[in-house]
Parts: sequence; structure tokens; C-alpha cells
Amino acid sequence: AWVAELPGTGHSCPVAWGDRIFLLSADPATGTRHVLAIDRTDGSIAWQHDVPSTVHHLHDRNTFASSTPAVDADAVYVAWATPERTLLAAYSHDGTERWSRDLGSFTSQHGFGASPIVVGDRLFLFHEQQGEELSAGATPGTSRLMAFDRRTGETLWETPTRTTRVCYSVPCLRTAADGSTELVTCNTGNGIFAVDPETGKIRWQTSVFDQRTVASPVLVGDLVIGSCGSGAGANQLVAVRPDGNGAEEVFRVRTNAGYVPTPVVVDGLAYVFYDKGVASCIDTRDGSVVWKERLGSGFSGSPIAVGDRIYVPSDAGIVYVLRAGRTFELLGENDLGETIRSTPGLSGDLLLIRTLSKLIAIKAD
Repeated sequence: AWVAELPGTGHSCPVAWGDRIFLLSADPATGTRHVLAIDRTDGSIAWQHDVPSTVHHLHDRNTFASSTPAVDADAVYVAWATPERTLLAAYSHDGTERWSRDLGSFTSQHGFGASPIVVGDRLFLFHEQQGEELSAGATPGTSRLMAFDRRTGETLWETPTRTTRVCYSVPCLRTAADGSTELVTCNTGNGIFAVDPETGKIRWQTSVFDQRTVASPVLVGDLVIGSCGSGAGANQLVAVRPDGNGAEEVFRVRTNAGYVPTPVVVDGLAYVFYDKGVASCIDTRDGSVVWKERLGSGFSGSPIAVGDRIYVPSDAGIVYVLRAGRTFELLGENDLGETIRSTPGLSGDLLLIRTLSKLIAIKAD
């Protein structure tokens, strides 16, 4: 449908509301962050808000704009950090800043990548920092899950979490067996755990990880699935069944588990993409491998499911299309010509794919 040339670069994923698409980008030379609103009809930039910042060390797969915004009917919410400060801000859909908060310093050897989520009148940010394997003279960070009033930015509560390694999992909302709601997320120190979104009190936790978590938790039936790993491999995917006080481990996958990409589940089958290029289909009833196939050289962005099709971007810029099912079926390979480390989004009949410096809209037939 259209290709939007973006200022700067980034891995921030597109989010949409009405006729606007929102995402972050940044100038790699100066660190200036760009908050962008794109017109979904033609890909033109509806407005751009530039925030001066500074450059600092990043992992070579990270950028200064790797956080995905959250959006609701009233505003778009963005986050980024330098070692000196962490910014959380809200903008109206026409680009007016509503509020901003400095949440303090950020300690990490890899850079920032946490994404906020909005639930009702509350905005949540899982603000994990590094406490282990620090460089000489570095001060350990303070990790916490934070809740804010989305209208004013006022802090409603902060729940300390165990500071080990900086983690990037984004919480999701789960309905517990008693009908209550809880925020579920993952990190190295607490494992897979849930908090009460009203009070921040930890409801249950289970220590199942010994490495960093980057992928977000996935819900299927009464299971919560999370993963951990490292750039060197030895990744693990773990499924637990919460019981209100803790969680029972149901299965663990130790081969070709994803580290950065979050799996997607369709009809009880989890589609898992190993960072080094292997796609697997896992039966979530018992963790058995239904099929696995080599697919490209590596993945960072997460897959999405649209009907019976799985769309997954590779680091090399190829978007693969698979048919969901117990038999491996590759439907297409689409080379978009530039590195992709973000997750595709949907807006009506548009499939939105962010490459390093472009936003590409594919219109459904």
C-alpha cells in the first residue's frame, strides 16, 4: 500500500488507533528520539516530536528506539532511557505532550528496550535493570514493576523485583481461576510471576530461569509459557500452571527454544523461532516437538498469527509466511531489503512491518 521513510532508525514496533500509527525512531549519531504519528491512509508523517538525548553504549542488536509505544483512545505512551535517566511520557493523538516523568538512572550493558502497556486507567512499565556482571565501577540498578495513572503520570505503586540481569519481558493480563485479573511477566530473579494490578502485591512466583528473559509470557489455556537464554544459546522454554500460591512446572523445552522472539500460539500449538534460524512447532499439552525446520539465519522480531497464517520477520529482512498446523508448510518468503528486528502489527486491512528505517504497509486482498 505504501512505504514510509522514517527519520533515524529503530526496532520499535508499530501500534495503531483509528487513522494513526505510532512508533519510535532515533538518530544513531546524536541519540535524539523521534515520536512519530503516521497517517495510515498514505504513510505520510502526521506529526513528529523530537526529544534531544545522548548517545551511549548499546548491544549491537539494539537501538536508541527499541521500545514499542502503548496506545489507547486518549493518548500514546512512550519510554526510553540513557544511563542517566529513564523517560516515560504521554502524548495526545495530535502530538501534544500531556505529561512526562523521569524515573531515574538505568543500568544495563545492553541498553533499554522495555515497553509500557496500558490497562484501563493504569499504565504499567516493567523497569528491570542490571545487578550482576557489571563493568568496573558500575552501580547495580534497582528493578521494579511500576504502575502509573495514565491520565497524569502519577505513580500509583512500585513493586521491587529481584535485580539480577536486565530483562525485557513485557507483562500481559491474565484471568486467574477465581475470575480476578493479574499481570504476569518474567525475569531471571523472580522467574514467572504475577502481581495484583490494583496493589502491586506479588500473587505467585516460581523460579524457573537461570538466564536473561527477553521474550514476553504467552498464555494458553491454564498455562503460562516463558523463556530465557543468552546470545551463546542454551535457551529454554518453560510452561507452568499457576495454582494461586505458586506454579507447577508442566514442561521444559531445551532445544531450539527462542530467546528474543516471543512464541505465538494457534489452536494449542506454539510456534517458536530460535534466534539462530530454526522454526519449531510445540504441542502445548506436553511440550513435544511436532516439527522443526531450518528457516533463515536468525530471528529477533516475534511472529504474529492472522487466521491460519504465521508471519515472522527475520534479521535479514525476509518475512516468512507459514501455515499454522501440525505439518510444516512454507507459503511465502518476502524480501523487504533491510534488517528487521521488530514485530509486525495490524491496522484494519493493513499488515504493518517496521524495518530498521522504514514502515511498510501491506494491504490485504
